[in-house]
Amino acid sequence: MKAAVTVKENYEFRRIYRKGRSAVSPYFVMYCLKNRAGASRLGVTVSKKLGHAVVRNRVRRRIRELYRLNRDKMRPGWDVIVVGRGRSAAGPYQKMNEAYLDCLRRLSLLREEGEA
Repeated sequence: MKAAVTVKENYEFRRIYRKGRSAVSPYFVMYCLKNRAGASRLGVTVSKKLGHAVVRNRVRRRIRELYRLNRDKMRPGWDVIVVGRGRSAAGPYQKMNEAYLDCLRRLSLLREEGEA
């Protein structure tokens, strides 16, 4: 994923946590906030409580893949942060995808039918 489409700075994360909306699933917590740019950006955080580095990196890769595969279904111009939770390390990928789409739906980030 290119650096231009990721949220990296600490102040950006804090702003999205503080001013954004959130949705919770068993696999992750999703925060979103409208940005001024035309493109959506993704930030991923995984706590050390989840496990050692191999486990945390696997969770990050799975979340980035969920974003990549569903990016065309999202409305553009949003900053999205996904915080990995315990079940995301070993949960079935299909269930994670359903939970991801459900969170997008609850946050009104899914494109409507016929929307460009």
